[in-house]
Amino acid sequence: MQRVGFVLKVKPDMLEEYKEIHRKVWPEMLEALSKAGWRNYSLFMREDGTLFGYVETPSWEEALSKMADTEINARWQTMMAPYFEGIGGKHADEGMLKLEEVFHLD
Repeated sequence: MQRVGFVLKVKPDMLEEYKEIHRKVWPEMLEALSKAGWRNYSLFMREDGTLFGYVETPSWEEALSKMADTEINARWQTMMAPYFEGIGGKHADEGMLKLEEVFHLD
């Protein structure tokens, strides 16, 4: 199982709306994430909009690829695109900066 951490940046003027959307993630999106192998998926955000994501998955590349092949992900990513800065017009799932794991207490 791979443990993956990543960062993104939410626009400061859209923080509350971003959080509200994530209180009501579409059931179809949750199902698609589970089917694609996303486990123990969490998002954490600082007051300045820095977003840290964590997920466990058998294969990060496969988990991304499987989601990219779904219509529900395309709709979700299009809806969420205006919330992010610094990703150069990409969808958030294409602009995530993957972090190197340097320690894990097993």
